[in-house]
Amino acid sequence: MPTYAYACKDCGHAFDIVQSFSDSSLTSCPECQGTLRKKFNSVGVVFKGSGFYRTDSRDSKGSSVSPAPATPAAAPAAPAAAPAASAPAAG
Repeated sequence: MPTYAYACKDCGHAFDIVQSFSDSSLTSCPECQGTLRKKFNSVGVVFKGSGFYRTDSRDSKGSSVSPAPATPAAAPAAPAAAPAASAPAAG
């Protein structure tokens, strides 16, 4: 079950509490019965394995991406003409 941090807007009392996902948020301070707010902290994320760092996808001599050609490529040839439509069959 996750631990949630709360702080009172009125008296400043701060505390942590373990609650289920299905439990509703607390609304009153246990010290002064004032209004509580849920505090949000940054989440600690740990990346394990390969593929998460800049250097993981690079070979030892430089970038794995080939550079763009210096001169523009020649224009592609004109597309072939479409085949003629066949006449409908007479019946």
